[in-house]
Amino acid sequence: MTAEPSIVAAGLEAPAGPSLWRHELRATVKLALPIALTQLGQVAMMTSDLILIGRLGDVAIAGAALAHIILFACFVLGMGLMSAVSPLAAQAYGAREPRMVRRSLRVGLWAAVFIGAPLTAAMFGGEHLLGALGQDETAARLAGQYLMGLSWCLVPGWWFIALRGFMGAVNRPEPALWIMLAAIPANLLLAYMLIFGEFGMPQLGMVGAGIATTIVNLGMCAAGFWFCYTQRPFRKFQVLGHFWRMDWALTGKLFVIGMPIAGAFLLEYGLFAIAAILMGWIGTTALAAHQIALQIASILFMAPFGISMAATVRVGHAVGRRDPVGTRRAGFSAIALGAAFMAAMVVLILATRHVIPLAFLNANSADAGATLALAATLLAAGSTFFIADGVQTIAAGALRGLNDTRMPLVFAAISFWVIGFATSYGLAFPARLEAVGIWIGFTVGLGVYALLLVWRFNALTRHGYLPDLPGHAHA
Repeated sequence: MTAEPSIVAAGLEAPAGPSLWRHELRATVKLALPIALTQLGQVAMMTSDLILIGRLGDVAIAGAALAHIILFACFVLGMGLMSAVSPLAAQAYGAREPRMVRRSLRVGLWAAVFIGAPLTAAMFGGEHLLGALGQDETAARLAGQYLMGLSWCLVPGWWFIALRGFMGAVNRPEPALWIMLAAIPANLLLAYMLIFGEFGMPQLGMVGAGIATTIVNLGMCAAGFWFCYTQRPFRKFQVLGHFWRMDWALTGKLFVIGMPIAGAFLLEYGLFAIAAILMGWIGTTALAAHQIALQIASILFMAPFGISMAATVRVGHAVGRRDPVGTRRAGFSAIALGAAFMAAMVVLILATRHVIPLAFLNANSADAGATLALAATLLAAGSTFFIADGVQTIAAGALRGLNDTRMPLVFAAISFWVIGFATSYGLAFPARLEAVGIWIGFTVGLGVYALLLVWRFNALTRHGYLPDLPGHAHA
């Protein structure tokens, strides 16, 4: 019986024998925790915006929900490309190729610029698009106002994602968390000032909320560059070195890996976006309740999303050092960790589903009672959805560490649209379950996707598959 190969990843040797799995779990938690907290901070900023916007009324919340449809449709394109920075940099780090780590970040930064300009312009037509989709005229107008300020956040937001991917790939994700912790109160204060015109600032309403988000994203991006260029251990990579040199070969590799990720993100977010459209057909109460329940689900999702990013890095490190056993162990450790966490969260949500939605609405408003009751019902209906959502994102992250992104795109198309959307629409309207039927469809689609991704990772790693690494020709 042969022993498993020893692990030398990121400068740390793992113990041999039975302790390997415990070591892998500890390493995954250590990497995932600051990443998850950073993601949670991102959601905290969005949630604080939603809470402040909620003081403007239910229609304003519905407008914010519609604006987020447009924002996410544009943002996930770049987010998919930026997600490819992490596996490329992690594989280079595992292979001890520091110049390749720098190149991976550099091509991500340029890719954000290439696609950011046209998408920023496209977001200004959001109000007209929503009107053409049959949404409430007032909600669409408020969404357009929100997008006036939000549109400029795309490129700095993507750059911060790329910088975070680089930090995580070299096992130092903490600075991104520090930046986020500073950004949360800054965003809350700035949004409050600009929405309601406090402390001498103009009262801009929905436009002010979007402007605040853009300003904070610019500040986060600037802070990320400062850390990566001046602080240890990042500065030794000289991330801005040869910045103006175009690396077309690696840019092509980034698009080959990243565009299927973006496509899968779009298919997933597209399902949630069309769900918001369907909720708008049902009524503003259904749309507001859906947005509240989805925001709570997003908060829960940040833990498995952090574990997913850690899985990409851990699998990428193992790929870089050509360790197929370590690759399999890294992926399945992360999947088990995420499933256990989300199962515990389901119990918590079921126990508090009538209380948590109170944070998002003025309880004295005329429609608050119906909205709160429906939000609690949706949280109960979506309990198994939370577990499936956690498993699928972690399994997808593990596959990204293997540069395997095309087959997950096919799985996403089948799971979210052939199965998920058909189930949601059928239960919502022909079966007359309305909002609850839409959420049951979420669960079915995500459950199928999670099973397919876990099967794919198992099938690849069972036979010791390792992808070819990109070339390491020039800096």
